[in-house]
Amino acid sequence: MADPAECNIKVMCRFRPLNESEVNRGDKYIAKFQGEDTVMIATKPYAFDRVFQSNTSQEQVYNDCAKKIVKDVLEGYNGTIFAYGQTSSGKTHTMEGKLHDPEGMGIIPRIVQDIFNYIYSMDENLEFHIKVSYFEIYLDKIRDLLDVSKTNLSVHEDKNRVPYVKGCTERFVCSPDEVMDTIDEGKSNRHVAVTNMNEHSSRSHSIFLINVKQENTQTEQKLSGKLYLVDLAGSEKVSKTGAEGAVLDEAKNINKSLSALGNVISALAEGSTYVPYRDSKMTRILQDSLGGNCRTTIVICCSPSSYNESETKSTLLFGQRAKTIKNTVCVNVELTAEQWKKKYEREKEKNKTLRNTIQWLENELNRWRNGETVPIDEQFDKEKANLEAFAVDKDITITNDKPAATIGVTGNFTDAERRKCEEEIAKLYKQLDDKDEEINQQSQLVEKLKTQMLDQEELLASTRRDQDNMQAELNRLQAENDASKEEVKEVLQALEELAVNYDQKSQEVEDKTKEYELLSDELNQKSATLASIDAELQKLKEMTNHQKKRAAEMMASLLKDLAEIGIAVGNNDVKQPEGTGMIDEEFTVARLYISKMKSEVKTMVKRCKQLESTQTESNKKMEENEKELAACQLRISQHEAKIKSLTEYLQNVEQKKRQLEESVDSLSEELVQLRAQEKVHEMEKEHLNKVQTANEVKQAVEQQIQSHRETHQKQISSLRDEVEAKEKLITDLQDQNQKMMLEQERLRVEHEKLKATDQEKSKKLHELTVMQDRREQARQDLKGLEETVAKELQTLHNLRKLFVQDLATRVKKSAEIDSDDTGGSAAQKQKISFLENNLEQLTKVHKQLVRDNADLRCELPKLEKRLRATAERVKALESALKEAKENASRDRKRYQQEVDRIKEAVRSKNMARRGHSAQIAKPIRPGQHPAASPTHPSAVRGGGTFIQNSQPVAVRGGGGKQL
Repeated sequence: MADPAECNIKVMCRFRPLNESEVNRGDKYIAKFQGEDTVMIATKPYAFDRVFQSNTSQEQVYNDCAKKIVKDVLEGYNGTIFAYGQTSSGKTHTMEGKLHDPEGMGIIPRIVQDIFNYIYSMDENLEFHIKVSYFEIYLDKIRDLLDVSKTNLSVHEDKNRVPYVKGCTERFVCSPDEVMDTIDEGKSNRHVAVTNMNEHSSRSHSIFLINVKQENTQTEQKLSGKLYLVDLAGSEKVSKTGAEGAVLDEAKNINKSLSALGNVISALAEGSTYVPYRDSKMTRILQDSLGGNCRTTIVICCSPSSYNESETKSTLLFGQRAKTIKNTVCVNVELTAEQWKKKYEREKEKNKTLRNTIQWLENELNRWRNGETVPIDEQFDKEKANLEAFAVDKDITITNDKPAATIGVTGNFTDAERRKCEEEIAKLYKQLDDKDEEINQQSQLVEKLKTQMLDQEELLASTRRDQDNMQAELNRLQAENDASKEEVKEVLQALEELAVNYDQKSQEVEDKTKEYELLSDELNQKSATLASIDAELQKLKEMTNHQKKRAAEMMASLLKDLAEIGIAVGNNDVKQPEGTGMIDEEFTVARLYISKMKSEVKTMVKRCKQLESTQTESNKKMEENEKELAACQLRISQHEAKIKSLTEYLQNVEQKKRQLEESVDSLSEELVQLRAQEKVHEMEKEHLNKVQTANEVKQAVEQQIQSHRETHQKQISSLRDEVEAKEKLITDLQDQNQKMMLEQERLRVEHEKLKATDQEKSKKLHELTVMQDRREQARQDLKGLEETVAKELQTLHNLRKLFVQDLATRVKKSAEIDSDDTGGSAAQKQKISFLENNLEQLTKVHKQLVRDNADLRCELPKLEKRLRATAERVKALESALKEAKENASRDRKRYQQEVDRIKEAVRSKNMARRGHSAQIAKPIRPGQHPAASPTHPSAVRGGGTFIQNSQPVAVRGGGGKQL
């Protein structure tokens, strides 16, 4: 390390504007500013290094607070910037701000950008290694914000007794974007809560550490600097913030750690021998920043509201105490072996001088003790000793092989001996001056000789330069010719691959056509089955209509019979009041039978309506199928239009290709001419001693040029023929590919149609199952109805017997009533016979329904089998479609890879030369994946370009980024 120097902690004060809640509350603005370094609160002045008013911009705060620290850190010093203040006073806004807003960003993003800008402007011989850490102190536990699994890290000391956080994640970075990504990641993991005073209140102290190590590749000098960027949580008054539960516990820990920080500041300000750094993990980490080897800047953030006057005064007093603290800073230098050796020699010389001084003083003391009087010229001279020590420190003393002019070797030197030594020293100095003059003369002579040699070398270089330029141009043209040949080979290979792909696609097209024929046959079968189902539905509808008519006729006849029975019963009631009980019983039985018939009729009507609804649905489905067919025809027309546009595009591409071929022809002709010129030069050199005329040389050259032209024209014509053939093959393959795409689209449409038919069949199957359930229910109801009808018939038979017996007794009793009774009994017999006929008809209808149910049960397994077959077919089509899509995607990837390979070959020819600038080195660590690809690790250089480099990534001064 270099020699230490003292410097005070810089304290900046910043006042924020009144927020919305303070304005609504009517708070007063209590801060009054006097100049740029003093603020008045309640008539009491507070002086700081700088005071920022409420309208100060983020950029101005950064320029005054933090910009100078960038240079210090890159020169090997440690730096710390932290914000202190009450909650909601603007600490996080000052330190972070809006991270990605150029105007609203705070100190941290601006200082990151400036660090890299300063590196890019430095000497290119410097190499930098930058790593960052981001952690927070939450509930007095250190939590890694870049690895949330590390929740309770410990603080240790290194070999120089400097505290550090053990186990914290360290990331190597090489650009401001990487640093900002790290900050975004850590900020997303930081603890934030809502209080009455701040919607985004920080619940922890965050520390962002930037560690910069630099090495001079020429002198091998190594410097290191650390920059701590601290965003403290604000002190809180629970009565104002309204903290409860976990937020209250957080507030207690925050106030406790801030109290420990205040105690450290007070102890340092008072010059106490004991400083309580270990009372808090935060003060332990910042131990070097408070009274140690660090340039520290504290930004105290204050609220100008009268509501927070007491907290503002406390913050200002904290800043005043911190302003009195002095840090002892020195450069963090890692010395080389040569520097250590020099330092050792210097310390050795200093030690020797001090030993001589001690010996001198001891001898002088002994002489005084022995009662001798020491003359003034032999007494110890302190000023002379200090000058000698200073000379040794600055390496201005004479080397070890020359006698050193010390204070005195022994105390026994006399004046004569001292004069001789001084004369000897003067002679040696004179000899040294003479040698210096000789060295200067020799050096001047050497410089003259060097200038003469440089002139000769320039003459020689001027003669070689033209030859080198011509050779370089010839090599370049040869390389371009070879590259064009390679490109032609690659194109031919691509065409061969396209031909192979064409064969595969043609085979796939044949398979698809076979599948299409099978699908069309199956579709015809499905349409035939659909027509048969429609016919069956029509028959069922006719049967339901017929049954409806029969049921209506039966109801009408039953109502008529009921009316006649009512009339007959009414006459009997008038004439025979004695038999009213028997007639009422018969009437109730008839009513019960009629109600049963009505319920059966209602069920039949419902069945008819359901069948009608199924018919309408089938009609709708047919209309939907017709619409889908029209849509498919429209798509076919659209695809035809696309094919026309693609053919036009291919024609344009062919024209461009012709133009490129013409340019290649012209370049090849130039290459032949250059070769001819080269041969002319060779012939001139070979036959320089021989006497030949220029006409013979020209004729030979012209013959060679003519032969080269003829062979080149033949090659070009053959290549053009091959290219035309390949172009035709490409167009054919493109046409086939377009046809296959259209076929694929058609298959997809058919697949969607089959899906729709599958859904329709499933719906029909569901409807048939519902109808089957309803028929089962109707059959059970019919069974109950038959039982009731049988019971009712039995009661009717019993009533008839009783009625006949009653009539026989009445005939015996009275002759007048006999005729009426016999007529009544005949009418009742007629009605009973009519009811029996109706019962027979109902039994016939029931039998018909049972037969229909049996037919539907027989048809159900057939429909289920058809449905399973269609489902399997749909699955097979889906798998085939999936395979076709996969094949198409593979072909597309292969074509894209081929295009990328050709582009890469062209790009490699035109790649710019690599610039000379500084680099940012990012060491590869075990378990850490580099940002660039493994084969091309990234490097950052100055000048704003991004290069690909096979070396480890390093930051060097003098440039921007290169890939």
